[in-house]
Parts: sequence; C-alpha cells; structure tokens
Amino acid sequence: MTWGSQFLWVIYPYLILVIFLVGLYYRYQTDQFGWTAKSSEILEKKQLRVGSILFHIGIMLVLVGHIGGILIPKAWVSALGVDDHMYHLMAMSIGSVAGLMTLVGCIILVFRRLTNARVRRTSSFGDMLSIILLTLIVVAGMSATLFNMRGSVEFDYRETIGPWMRGVLAFRPDHTLMKEVPVIFKIHVILGLSLFAVFPFTRLVHMLSMPITYLKRSYVLYRKRR
Repeated sequence: MTWGSQFLWVIYPYLILVIFLVGLYYRYQTDQFGWTAKSSEILEKKQLRVGSILFHIGIMLVLVGHIGGILIPKAWVSALGVDDHMYHLMAMSIGSVAGLMTLVGCIILVFRRLTNARVRRTSSFGDMLSIILLTLIVVAGMSATLFNMRGSVEFDYRETIGPWMRGVLAFRPDHTLMKEVPVIFKIHVILGLSLFAVFPFTRLVHMLSMPITYLKRSYVLYRKRR
C-alpha cells in the first residue's frame, strides 16, 4: 500500500466527511441567516433563468444516475434482467444528455458571474469557487463518458468505484479497487469529494433546506387603502 494511494482512497474521504459535518454544524450555529442561496435574480434575469433551469434539471438527473450506478450493486441490476450492454447504453444516452445540460448550465452561470459587473461585485469567493468546482466536476465526468465511448472495451465503474464507495460508507474502504481505474475517473472522484469540503461554507447549503414551514404559515392578507 503506497502512502499516496492510502491517503486518496482511505484517508481523504473521511477527512472530507469530518470537514463536511463539522462545517455544517458550525455554519448552522453561527450563520443561520446566511443559510440561503442568495439569489441574484434582481441583478440579472435572462441568463440566470436559462442557466439555472438547465443546471438544476441536469444535476438532479446526474445525481440520480450516480446514486443508482454507485450505490446499487451490479448483481442487483443484473438480477432485474438488465445486462451490461443495456445498462451502459442507458447510462451513456441518458447520462450524456443530463451531463450536457448540467455543463451548459454551469458555463452560462460562470459566464454570467464573470461578465456581468453587478453580479460579479456581489459574488463572494465561495460563490465563484463552488460554481467553478462544479463545472470542473462536470467536465471531468463528461470526459470520462467520452473515454468510455471511444474505447474498444468499456470501463465498468460498477466493479471498481462502486464497491470502493460502498466500502467507504461502510467504513471498510479497499484502496486496491481504485488501482486500475483510469485517471480521468479518479480526477472526477477526487473533485466530487472535494466539493463536499467547500459545501458547508457556500450557498450550496440551501440544498439541505426545505421550506416546510411555508406549508403551515398564516396567509399574508392584503387590504386596499381607503
């Protein structure tokens, strides 16, 4: 076991987990009023509308695909009658569309923050870091998809990355599973893990909030002035 392999695939995931949990607790205790997406819609709407819709729809599809592909064992999928060819065909087609939507959305949002002076002045370091990191993650993911498309033999992440991730969640990580994983997939995984480290300190925390109280709050009454 090399030190680098041990750090990346055994130590690093748990280091990120500690930062994620401690960061969320600290943020919630010290900055509840800042626990928001901090919408900049009032500053610019057209690019935000297109980029945000593409990004949010795309990222939800991507998350569902990743959860299904990584957390559900390959044997379970095969037991349902889905062979490798069918699975990869669905993953490539649906995943490519979802990834492209997410990537285009990210590019629009990054372009908006960099080129619109009003939006740029109100953007924090965390805003820029999170959207740029998300863009890099999607680029790496799309590159991994292209890697599989052009190869004569498809790389099956369900036999390596999937079991490794489930091992991490079960506190039994096996670094040897990541040894033969192509570099672009490793980059995608490392960037994805790194996102959880910045998550608690950026606007991304709004993903963990649901406006449930709005369902039971009193109506706001408006009356005409006499």
